[in-house]
Amino acid sequence: MQKILFGESAKALTANMKEGEVVLLENVRFDKREEENDKEFSKELANLADIYVNDAFGTAHRAHASTAGVAEFLPAVSGFLIEKEIKFLGEALNNPERPFVSIIGGKKVSDKISVINNLLEKVDTLIIGGGMAYTFFKAKGMNIGDSICEEDKIETAKEIMKKAEENNVNLLLPVDIHVAKEYAENPESNFVSADKIEDGWEGMDIGPETIKEYAKVLREAKTIMWNGPLGVFEFDKFAVRNK
Repeated sequence: MQKILFGESAKALTANMKEGEVVLLENVRFDKREEENDKEFSKELANLADIYVNDAFGTAHRAHASTAGVAEFLPAVSGFLIEKEIKFLGEALNNPERPFVSIIGGKKVSDKISVINNLLEKVDTLIIGGGMAYTFFKAKGMNIGDSICEEDKIETAKEIMKKAEENNVNLLLPVDIHVAKEYAENPESNFVSADKIEDGWEGMDIGPETIKEYAKVLREAKTIMWNGPLGVFEFDKFAVRNK
C-alpha cells in the first residue's frame, strides 16, 4: 500500500488511476482540519474527485470537511446504503409495529434533543443510556460523582421527562452503573446503584441489572430503533454484551 499526503501528490495519483482501480485515503480524522470543517481541506479532498457520494448514514449529520465541506465543491449525492437506511427509518417511524422501543445513548443530550422530542410522539418506551444518562440523573437531584454532565441541559432533561410522562411514554434510565476511578482502559471499578455514585467515581457503563431490565423490554418489542452507545465501548472492560 502506498501512503500519500493530501494535496498535489494525492491529486497526481488519482489522475493516473486505471479503470477498476481504487485509491483509499488514510483516516481523515488524523488531520485536525477534518472536524473543523476547514474549507481549504475540503477543497483538497474535492480536488481528488469528480463527484461526491456519501454512503455513511452514521456520519451524514456531521458538519465535517469530508461530509458537509466537500459537498460544497463537488456534485454530491447519497449512496444506496443511505437510501436503504432512510427507507427503513421512515417506515419504522411512520408505521411501526408495537411495542415500539427506542434506545438513545451517547455522551450529550444536546446532540439528541430534536431526535428525542420527535420520538416521544411515536414510541411506547424510550431507553436512555450512555453519558447523557448522568444529565438526567442530575435533573432528578441525584449525585453523579465525577460523571460527565451537561449542566446547561439539566432543564432540558427535566422537560423531556415531563413530556414522556404527558405522552404516556415509559422512559427508562439505568438502575445500576459500572463506575470507575478514572477514564482509562483498566481502572479500578465497581458496580453501584444509580443513586449511589460517590464523588471520585465516574459512570462508564450500565450495570448488569440495567442490562436485564433493558433486555426484557427489548425482547417484547416489535420495533426497535437504536442510536448511540450505552457505555465506553472503546475499552473492553466496559464493552460487555448481554448474552
